[in-house]
Amino acid sequence: MRLVLLGAPGAGKGTQARRLIDKLSVPQISTGDLFRKNLKEGTELGERARYFMEEGRLVPDALVVDMVNDRLAEADCERGFILDGFPRTLAQAQALLDSGTKVDRALELAVPWTDVVERLAGRLTCRDCGAMYHRTFSPPAGGTCEGCGGGDIYTRADDAEATVRNRIDVYRDQTAPLVGYYYRGGEHVTVDGVGAPDVVYDRILQALEI
Repeated sequence: MRLVLLGAPGAGKGTQARRLIDKLSVPQISTGDLFRKNLKEGTELGERARYFMEEGRLVPDALVVDMVNDRLAEADCERGFILDGFPRTLAQAQALLDSGTKVDRALELAVPWTDVVERLAGRLTCRDCGAMYHRTFSPPAGGTCEGCGGGDIYTRADDAEATVRNRIDVYRDQTAPLVGYYYRGGEHVTVDGVGAPDVVYDRILQALEI
């Protein structure tokens, strides 16, 4: 299955992607990982991207799509893939299709905006080991990290409420229109993303008929 995950920041895409990787036996493709890999290895695509980044310019959609397609051509993607965080815009989605890569399903995890803010603004992170907690749903016992035995717990700048609301605005403007794009193409399916991860996962399996 060739799958695109859609949903606002904090909708649970990362959590469910990890489960679907095992279920479908396909890799999760993240553009952030691809950029880091290509830049580190000094590939032709990485060097082309570096030029734009050092100029302080956005990497063109066509180059991002080239990087994605280069990864999708690897052997472990023969049975399918999960695209997480890409495409982010209508232009990227169309460029991906124009390049010859068609997705089977675009799965949207639907979560109310108020829930998204609560999920993200409540996140806590261990400064030492990076373990994640939530001040409401999974607070660390004693206020320190249980994973590494006492690391300092703090709120990342990305998880501050003002930043969270800005991230939501960016998603609404740039990425939410993909729902309509994939709906018109017949690939869109939506799943209620509210509830325990196990419950949401069962809904996903039913929606994808797997």
